Amino acid sequence: MSKKETHKVINGDCCIEIPKISKSVDLTFLDPPFNQDKDYENHNDLMNEDEYWSWMLDVCKMVFDKTTDGGAIYFMQREKNTHFIMETLEKAGWTFQNLIIWKKKTSAIPGKYRLSKSYQSIVFSTKGKRPRVFNRLRIDPTLLVTEKYKRKNGISLTDVWNDIRELTSGYFAGNEPFRTEDGQRFHKQQSPNALLLRIILLSSKVGDTVLDPFGGTGTTPLVSLKTKRNSITIEKGKKNTTLIKKRLKSVRVEDDVEKYREDYYYTENLDTIFPKLSNPITKKSNKQLDILK
Repeated sequence: MSKKETHKVINGDCCIEIPKISKSVDLTFLDPPFNQDKDYENHNDLMNEDEYWSWMLDVCKMVFDKTTDGGAIYFMQREKNTHFIMETLEKAGWTFQNLIIWKKKTSAIPGKYRLSKSYQSIVFSTKGKRPRVFNRLRIDPTLLVTEKYKRKNGISLTDVWNDIRELTSGYFAGNEPFRTEDGQRFHKQQSPNALLLRIILLSSKVGDTVLDPFGGTGTTPLVSLKTKRNSITIEKGKKNTTLIKKRLKSVRVEDDVEKYREDYYYTENLDTIFPKLSNPITKKSNKQLDILK
C-alpha cells in the first residue's frame, strides 16, 4: 500500500525555514519576487541589485543542500535577468540543462529605449550532470493556420513554451486567478496551473517531494496534490499562507488540472507520471468559494 502524500505549508522566511527541512527535495520551483517595487506583505521588493542577487544565491545554495542527487530546480525570472539566473545557479553548484522561454500571449507596454517583452525566462538545472528524473513529454499543439495536418503522434516538447497562457489582468485571465471583492487580482504574479503541471510532469515522479520557497497563491502544492506528489511550501505573507491552506483543502473547478491531460496524450508513460484521481474536485467556482476571507 502506497503512502499518503503530505503537503506542508509553512508561514515564514525561506532562508530560515529551508535549513529546517528534514527530508530530501526532488524538485524545486523558484519564482521569487522580481524586485520591481511591487506591494508584498512583509517583503521589500526594491532591494539594491547586488543585495537581491546575493539573497538569491543564498536561497539557491540552501535548496541545493536539501536536494537529492540528480534533483531539479526551475528558476523563473524576468527576461532581462537571464544571465543573473544562470550565474547564480552555477555559483550555487547547480548544473545547467535548459533555458526555457515561456512565451506570453500578451505583451507588455513598449519601452522607451527597448522592445516590449513577450516572454519570461525559466532556467532548468540539476544537482549533478544527469537528471534523476526526466520524462520526455509529447504535446498535441493546436494546428496552426500554416499547417495542413496535425502531427500523427504529437511533437516532442522543446525549450520554447508558447502554449501556456499567463494569468494577465482583464478577460484574458479567465477565472483561474484569485480576485478580491472589487475584482482585482489577489496576487499580481499568480502562476498558471498549466505551467506548474508541465514542470512537475517533466522532472518528478509520483511520490516525489516538490519544494516552493516562495509559495504565493499555492499553485505548486495544488498541482502536486493533483498529481500525487508531496510538497513543501514556504510563504512569508500571512494572507497568502491562509489562502494556500484553504486552496488545498477545498479545490475549485478552476483548479482541475485533468483538463490538461489531452495536451499530453501522446506521452508514452502519461498514466504513470500523471495518474487519474479517484476523488472528484469540489464543485465550487472561484466566485462561490469563500477562500479569501
